[in-house]
Amino acid sequence: MRCLMLSGSVFLRAHLSAPWAYESPAPHEMNAMLDAKGDRIIVFHVITAGRCRIELSDGRAAAELEAGDIAILPFCDQHRMGDPRIERAVPMCEILPAPLVTPVLTWGGGGAVMSMLCGYLRCDDLPFNPMLASLPPLMRVPTAGGPLGHWIQASIQYAIHTLGRQPIHDPLLQRLPELLFTECLCSFAAKRATGQNRGWLAGLSDPVVGRALGYMHREPERPWTLKELARHAASSRSVLDARFRELLGCAPMSYLTAFRLQLASRRLRTTADSMVEVANAVGYGSEAAFSRAFKRHVGKSPSAWRSAG
Repeated sequence: MRCLMLSGSVFLRAHLSAPWAYESPAPHEMNAMLDAKGDRIIVFHVITAGRCRIELSDGRAAAELEAGDIAILPFCDQHRMGDPRIERAVPMCEILPAPLVTPVLTWGGGGAVMSMLCGYLRCDDLPFNPMLASLPPLMRVPTAGGPLGHWIQASIQYAIHTLGRQPIHDPLLQRLPELLFTECLCSFAAKRATGQNRGWLAGLSDPVVGRALGYMHREPERPWTLKELARHAASSRSVLDARFRELLGCAPMSYLTAFRLQLASRRLRTTADSMVEVANAVGYGSEAAFSRAFKRHVGKSPSAWRSAG
């Protein structure tokens, strides 16, 4: 999870009775509503009772959800939830408590009830993020039964209890979305990576590329060469290079450069480290070499990037 810096909140418990259907705001509207200040927004819905359908507004993906399922939208795509037979879904902003100080929503036609816990994550939207780029726009993660389901059920009960208190200043509740997303991502990766032909998740599951990625991510400051990476991955240089290009669409050293600069981008925004300290932390022997690589990849000098943040 070093690829991501996450923060977030559980902000709403909803009880929606049939017939009902709502449509979420567009990503930029959701960003403004949650005061995300330009960060990427990841939305999730935890179904606690009943069932419903979720579909992206542009028709790219849809899923049937039931109690125990978690729907994750990594890119905060505009989506519709509810009865697909309802011709006009009500805009979500029209049914939300305003302002969002009452964390419980009850709405609908009075029929069968679907209940869910809604939350979001803010993620620093850096120029290079292989984990997010590999995810589909809509993820359905079933959790009923098993250790993950039991942990999520206990976490949801805690969140529901905490949402009933006012005011809400609970550090654990603030961490819950991050923990939930991490566990769901691990579950999703374990079940789906082997079925994917390309992408970061497929690379993780590959015995050669996965080992190389692990070493890069654990020690980005190390002066890696293709030869040394291949040795650690128990592979030849040609096989490692070919597998990387096939699965991730780039050469191993290109990936390493981009990953180092992603870490540097975050460090520039979140610390007061000098340029030399940042350069050394991500494997550059000189400030000049770091500055040239950063500007070539990001389009701004490191100092300009830091100032803009």
